[in-house]
Amino acid sequence: MPRYRLLVEYDGGAFVGWQRQAKGLSVQQAIETAIDRFCGEEVRLHAAGRTDAGVHALGQVAHVDLAREWPVDNVRDAINFHVRPAPVAILEVAIVPADFHARIGARRRTYLYRIVNRRAPLALQRGRAWHVVRPLDGAAMHAAAQMLVGRHDFTTFRASECQARSPVKTLDSLDVVRHGDELRIHARARSFLHHQVRNMVGTLKLVGDGKWPAGRVAAALAARDRAAGGPTAPPDGLYLVGVEYE
Repeated sequence: MPRYRLLVEYDGGAFVGWQRQAKGLSVQQAIETAIDRFCGEEVRLHAAGRTDAGVHALGQVAHVDLAREWPVDNVRDAINFHVRPAPVAILEVAIVPADFHARIGARRRTYLYRIVNRRAPLALQRGRAWHVVRPLDGAAMHAAAQMLVGRHDFTTFRASECQARSPVKTLDSLDVVRHGDELRIHARARSFLHHQVRNMVGTLKLVGDGKWPAGRVAAALAARDRAAGGPTAPPDGLYLVGVEYE
């Protein structure tokens, strides 16, 4: 039974998240249904990251086992045909060893958070970025972000419903870069807690608009208390950009 690795892109605004749920269409369900229509198999997809409702992906990775070996281009094109009109695209398909696991084997995940920082409302970027009208100091946000890099207890930035065994994670990098009226926040780590990136972004935004001094971010981290952190940034601006494997 060959195992296939899928590279997936999707607009999360149309879904209740990656994972199948009792109510609403998930990305997982949309792709699994497309595979069933393509080859008549009821399958289960395993993904590198279970993105929340409204969160997008440019490079989600998933794997699935099928009963027979198909040309990988045929698998890609057939899923893309049957998944329509859902805003999902299978970018690449590859046959991988049977011990490959999209989630367990992932060594680094990279997320991007986009803030459009201008007075004019969003037209083309609506639903795909956080619109912040008040001017933000990107340099101050970047400096504050460096206080979060490294191995820490990230309880302050952890959702109450997070199911991770431990709040201790190693954040490899957290960079805030301005491109015109857009701030791009890049976060890289082996794994993240539920809502960790969005909670860090919401906190850094308080630094950017002058409501918090940078040092308060370090104090919030040390508090190990969700109430000590900033608000949760909306899902619209978050993208799973890529997943790295050995």
